[in-house]
Amino acid sequence: MDAHLRKLVQQLGEAIHETVSESEHIAGVVQDIRRQGFEVLLMLEATIGLNELEQQPEAAFESSNAEDQQTEGSGTFSSQDVHFLRSLRIAVHDDGSTE
Repeated sequence: MDAHLRKLVQQLGEAIHETVSESEHIAGVVQDIRRQGFEVLLMLEATIGLNELEQQPEAAFESSNAEDQQTEGSGTFSSQDVHFLRSLRIAVHDDGSTE
């Protein structure tokens, strides 16, 4: 990974941290837990995966997006979708056509 890309990934991590830190909803729930007599230690782990995009002509990219939108509501997942869901420990029941 080159230095510029590494810096961008680091900025993404910092943005995620800031978002969680500044969330009023999270702060409110933490306060509620503290009122119950508990100290809160919140540790989150984020895995950032990168897949290099293949260079495609603009027309091919647009048709690919149209196909994605058509299958989005059909209940099928790409192999990347399945991998991501499983990384979150979400069970994926499929007919084997996505992997």
